[in-house]
Amino acid sequence: MIDKRLNQEAKIRGRILVLLVCFAIASGALAIGQAYSIATIVDQVFLKGLQLSSMYGMLGTLLAIFIGRGLLMYWNAKVGVSLAGAVKNSIREKLVQKLTKSAPHYLLSRKTGQLISVLADAIDQIEGYYSRYLPQLIQAAIIPLMVLIIVFTFNIYSALIMLITAPLIPVFMVLIGKMADSKSREQMDILMRFSGHFLDVLHGFTTLKIFGQSRAQRREIVEISNNFRDTTMEVLKIAFLSALMLEILATISTAMIAVEVGLRLVYDHLSFHTAFFILLLAPELYLPLKNLGSGFHTGRNAIAAGEKIWEVLDEKELKTNWGNQELSLLAPPQMTIENVSFHYQENREILKKICVAIRAGEQVAIVGRSGSGKTTLLKLLLGLLPPTQGRILVNGINLSDVKEDSWLSNVAYVSQEPYLFAGTIADNIVMSNVKATRPDIEHAGKLAGVDLVVEHLFLGYDTVVGEGARGISGGEKQRIALARAFLKQAPVVILDEPTAGLDLETEHFMKQAMEKLREHATVFTVAHRLQTIIGADKILLLSDGEVIGCGSHDQLLRESEQYRDIVSVYRGEHL
Repeated sequence: MIDKRLNQEAKIRGRILVLLVCFAIASGALAIGQAYSIATIVDQVFLKGLQLSSMYGMLGTLLAIFIGRGLLMYWNAKVGVSLAGAVKNSIREKLVQKLTKSAPHYLLSRKTGQLISVLADAIDQIEGYYSRYLPQLIQAAIIPLMVLIIVFTFNIYSALIMLITAPLIPVFMVLIGKMADSKSREQMDILMRFSGHFLDVLHGFTTLKIFGQSRAQRREIVEISNNFRDTTMEVLKIAFLSALMLEILATISTAMIAVEVGLRLVYDHLSFHTAFFILLLAPELYLPLKNLGSGFHTGRNAIAAGEKIWEVLDEKELKTNWGNQELSLLAPPQMTIENVSFHYQENREILKKICVAIRAGEQVAIVGRSGSGKTTLLKLLLGLLPPTQGRILVNGINLSDVKEDSWLSNVAYVSQEPYLFAGTIADNIVMSNVKATRPDIEHAGKLAGVDLVVEHLFLGYDTVVGEGARGISGGEKQRIALARAFLKQAPVVILDEPTAGLDLETEHFMKQAMEKLREHATVFTVAHRLQTIIGADKILLLSDGEVIGCGSHDQLLRESEQYRDIVSVYRGEHL
């Protein structure tokens, strides 16, 4: 049982494969030499009566063969591990590149735990294919053939027995392997599902406790865990059955050869030296086949894991196609959204033919009910999603013609839920501008109000926060995110209402900080607060993916009934 995709990864490293083939040939030659040396020593000393001292040269050769076989086994295993490590690193790099280049909605559509399980567990599973199964497969293809050729030259009848019985081992291995195939796939599916579900439960554990659902989730985890245990035991049961059958076949085949050479020896059709030599070679022929059988289930599990990896690597995802043009913005740009439409699926349009011109330095508020397409429009402006139709122009340059890094280096983004990484507060701020000095970081922190946070901390900006902002409040997290934007000093600022959910004091300070941020930038804000809407130079009113209103606050109040309804809701008049 082989896998073309896994073998292709091995073929890329052809030198290592050549080494494994050379090791297999050398192992076969040494096995034959060992059997011949032992047969010669026994025949000369015990039957022909020679002194043991006369066999020192042969004994030295035998000792060298023992040492050589041990070294070959060591180097064969080491080269196999080296091949496995190289392939694992290559595949893991491909997966990381694929996930890095994928659009955010693709990552959000899959469970984080499942992706992590593919990156960790599935890749670790394929190690056995290269470190054990593939080297054993090469040895099983070479060593028995070498032994068979030698036996044919000494005793054709023993060779015929070997020729008939040896193929039975891989035949039974394949038959039993088919039984294990579905179980291996089922085991990997359960592992992926278990990993994804368990990580999701950990992320939402607080919510589960609040709503009294933690016990129910515990029961579900226990159930999935038990299913994984039972499936694993089924695979192991088949593996042990396979090992038993292969051992029985090899033992019976060796016994048949022993009976055949024994009878021929009794009737003087074979010399003792030849009979003993063939009898010693018989286990050497079946040993690589038995080893292959024991490694077959490792290979089968690796193939099942590989299918999960190829599933991620081969999946087509929607991603932005960037160009090669550099974009250098020394001042806030003017931008044009020209006939832009977007859909995730062919029959479901999220945005429909949006046409808007934004002057340099203008503040644009994007409003609309939930599901109207506001967040999708922000992702298009950020370049995280490609327009299905139309284009976005920055100072007359099509955004799709610009280099990804060139555009994103000119954009500052603050969301409702900014992510903080494990590290110091300074580390989380400086990630927006890695060339910034410590005074720059502290100045940006002062503008965003982070200085009010760190002044109460013993280590100040060197205070370590946990992954996902563990250890700090929501308002403090938003201040750090805003400090990133100040440090970047980008000419385009995109805000996804970062003041939502904050207390009044923090919200008031954040609004003042954002006003400073907007002074020298073209700004887009998804607005949920009336104060933000009123202060905008231009308001885009979205409904079902279409712009149904565009203008100032006063203009839309006069012209749009739906806008008046939204303003009334924001004021609390309809609550």
